[in-house]
Amino acid sequence: MLDGLSPRPGARHRRKRVGRGPGSGFNKTAGRGVKGQGTRSKVPVYFEGGQMPISRRLPKRGFTNIHRKPYEVVNVRDLGIFGEGATIDGEALAVRGLIGKAAARVKLLGDGDAPKGCTIKVHKASGSAVTKIEAAGGSVEIIG
Repeated sequence: MLDGLSPRPGARHRRKRVGRGPGSGFNKTAGRGVKGQGTRSKVPVYFEGGQMPISRRLPKRGFTNIHRKPYEVVNVRDLGIFGEGATIDGEALAVRGLIGKAAARVKLLGDGDAPKGCTIKVHKASGSAVTKIEAAGGSVEIIG
């Protein structure tokens, strides 16, 4: 049934193939008129008719820190899916879909309630997260 579905007639149009001979109605100049800059194919998007482009009028701002270390963020409330007494590391978080890759650096934040008796291995943890985990009888291990 689903393989028989198709768009309503007239809902989809063929693309216009310009510059393909006099029979097409869009031969020679391909609907671009005669002469002038608008007929060219290589006019930069930022071109403003000779006026100084905005990208050159405005000053540069900020910088990119080449030493930045990106972290995947996990909140304490997200750890509830592991149950009580679980050992949680990057691989376990990746399997459950809480972070993208098991090799990613992980930071634990303290939003929500902590599961009881969990051992958590992360690269960084906020003070509130560590307090909540330890209050629930668990431990936080900071890995290099």
